[in-house]
Amino acid sequence: MKFLSNTLHKKWVRQSFLFTGIAAVAVIAIACNKKNNPSPTPEPTPTGEVEQWITRADQTLLLNKADKLLPFVTTSNANANIDITESTTYQTVDGFGYTLTGSSAYLINSMSTTEKNNLLNELFGNSATSIGVSYLRISLGASDLSPFVFSYNDLPAGQTDETLSKFSLAADTTDLIPVLKQILTINPNIKIMASPWSPPTWMKTNGNSVGGSLQEKYYGVYAQYFVKYIQAMKGRGITIDAVTIQNEPEHGGNNPSMLMNEAQQTAFIKNNLGPAFKDAGITTKIIIWDHNCDRPNYPITVLNDPDAKKYIDGSAFHLYAGDISALSTVRNAHPDKALYFTEQWTGKNGSFDGDLKWHIRNVIIGSMRNWSRVALEWNLANNPQFGPHTPGGCTECRGALMINGNQVTRNVSYYIVAHASKFVPAGSTRIESIGPGNLAHVAFKTPAGKKVLLVLNDNGYVVNFNIKINGKWAVAQLPANAVGTYVW
Repeated sequence: MKFLSNTLHKKWVRQSFLFTGIAAVAVIAIACNKKNNPSPTPEPTPTGEVEQWITRADQTLLLNKADKLLPFVTTSNANANIDITESTTYQTVDGFGYTLTGSSAYLINSMSTTEKNNLLNELFGNSATSIGVSYLRISLGASDLSPFVFSYNDLPAGQTDETLSKFSLAADTTDLIPVLKQILTINPNIKIMASPWSPPTWMKTNGNSVGGSLQEKYYGVYAQYFVKYIQAMKGRGITIDAVTIQNEPEHGGNNPSMLMNEAQQTAFIKNNLGPAFKDAGITTKIIIWDHNCDRPNYPITVLNDPDAKKYIDGSAFHLYAGDISALSTVRNAHPDKALYFTEQWTGKNGSFDGDLKWHIRNVIIGSMRNWSRVALEWNLANNPQFGPHTPGGCTECRGALMINGNQVTRNVSYYIVAHASKFVPAGSTRIESIGPGNLAHVAFKTPAGKKVLLVLNDNGYVVNFNIKINGKWAVAQLPANAVGTYVW
């Protein structure tokens, strides 16, 4: 290495000292400026990460948990936002689930002990491999998806039993009650709604399980029939949280079935059922209508009677006709009363693609955005022949499960419900979500404080969007014809 000459060395030292001095002054000036004019506090680094669960209509993904967690960011992009405001709240959720028909219970109870236990834990448990079903509807007596027609007070033709001395739950003790009791050991907090398809035939105008109406002289007896049922189930350790008055009261062609117009339902509630529950100290909720969205005036008419309304918790709906917005129509007329979505079938001729998208849009997202406390699909299970069912009962009802001995096939309504039930437990609250018109969506806050967003992309193309909350957003991409549940 060559050494600098003495003259050059002195010059280099002077220049270095001058540069160092200038730099020092600059540092001091910057420091003073920061002290006198502090900059805004930097945004904290977002720590939340969003889990994604996806089902595609082509079944290439089925409730699939993505490996990638979505981070919250503040870097701008051109995507549309789904804006979530957790401080704006709506209804409390009671749960998501199915009807445990008599045939469902029979098929489940016919499985081997190990397979039955595994299936019930998958359906009703809260483990990583469970879907967390939190609400069940059952039939009060037989439905058309029971192995046979029955009531709890069947008598030979020409006989009556106004004291209900021969009332018996015997027909439910072989399968339904044992399966319910096992479900309750898995989830003791599950809520159960009971709906009658028909009273005992001796109470009806036509003496038949199909159609007819309740004879007015038996209104009081039928009210006691409800009381006895609730008390008898309670005696077996099963609490009935709610009853509907009549399944599909304007459809008298099923087996079993019964017709009941709004004037009859009003009179039965205010004069008989409501007082009977009150006298017996029964707190089971009374729910009216339990039929399609094309007749919101039926429940509104019943609720317009103050003597009936005081006993009524709310109204229940199906969607074989009408529009899901009918729930909000009823709420607007009676905002102090609850709403329930209690049944929608999938049929043997339906497609996974079409059913997934229609039911997610209407039954899950639609009912929740229209104030429903529950969203229930119809039958939980059927065999490969779409049975068992009563003579004249549904021959095409596809359950969430097809059970063939110990073999279980998970059908489309399994995934429809699971996209909500697994992530939105009872006690969750719907919160505000506002987003683009090409995505259907609904959001919730769980009792544990988690946020859940359910999104449907029923377009034929991939959609990129932001899940935006509290000034930050996660960038999501939902495949064409797919449903996604996002949890953080």
